[in-house]
Amino acid sequence: MKALVYEGPSSMNLREVDLPSLGPDEVLIRVERVGICGSELSGYLGHNSLRKPPLIMGHEFAGIVEQAGSTRFRRGDRVTANPLLSCGRCRACRTGAAQLCAERQLLGAHRPGAFAEYVAVAERNVYALEDHVSFEEGAFTEPFACAVHICKLLKPLPTDRLLIMGGGPIGLLALQAAKVYGLQHIVLIDINEQRLEIAKELGAVTATRLDTLSSEEKSMFDAAIDAVGMEITRQLCVESVRPGGRVVLTGLHEEKSSLPINMIIRSEIQLMGAFAYHSDDFETALQWISEGRVSLSPWTLLAPLETGGACFERLIQNPGNIAKILLTLDHEKGEATP
Repeated sequence: MKALVYEGPSSMNLREVDLPSLGPDEVLIRVERVGICGSELSGYLGHNSLRKPPLIMGHEFAGIVEQAGSTRFRRGDRVTANPLLSCGRCRACRTGAAQLCAERQLLGAHRPGAFAEYVAVAERNVYALEDHVSFEEGAFTEPFACAVHICKLLKPLPTDRLLIMGGGPIGLLALQAAKVYGLQHIVLIDINEQRLEIAKELGAVTATRLDTLSSEEKSMFDAAIDAVGMEITRQLCVESVRPGGRVVLTGLHEEKSSLPINMIIRSEIQLMGAFAYHSDDFETALQWISEGRVSLSPWTLLAPLETGGACFERLIQNPGNIAKILLTLDHEKGEATP
């Protein structure tokens, strides 16, 4: 089969590789759409220790069942899949935190992923798509599950004033998840003016810097989300919330950051990390997508798998008004080039 193989920093090439061999409880999926994740961009640049060449990345995807050993799925079923595999036996798995399982593995990092014609997935991680849900929407389930998990940790109230640092896919999806929770006052900060236009269309107040907002717009926030992962964005989140406010850190850009710990203590700021999602977050994300509560379709580019390397470069150099690139293997609408 064809696969886009990461072969070293800034090197990704289309190769012929063997079809995945199925385990006893696995499903073979013919990939139709697969998204490029921000963590894969850092992996492509050689900055992510999880992704070691040679590797087939790709964990945000949807497709068609090609082969299944169970009676739950049949050949031809339209599906998406939770790419995070856990043991199912440890305390974390048994208490609703499978994303913290010490034995967890991610398709596209620990196992061959979906930048290929076919991918093998544990049957328990596969979900059917309703007829009206497109492959594009199905591929968005995984990143939206991250946003659902972030908001679950924040426990937002409709009256909360929320700050989001970062207008990448996770920041934009967190904005939409917060809207589902009923939040009306959401400020999103990003240096990319075109990403800010997307956020504005989705209902956020936007700016390239906090200090350019009006006094009313930048008054103390009840909650903040850092979807960037830089020291400055983490600091701004902490410094911008009221005493007793909540901050969720989800961006993984920098390994270490200096934070005003004494202020966090004296103001009783609740500081939390958010990593991936649990299966219930994934299921909630799929349900909300099915209900039409979330969409980045107007700002999504489809491009053939063959152009994957160029797509990575575009997202790194100048994504413009594109929030997400989905690689396609049937070349439908594939004339759009990066």
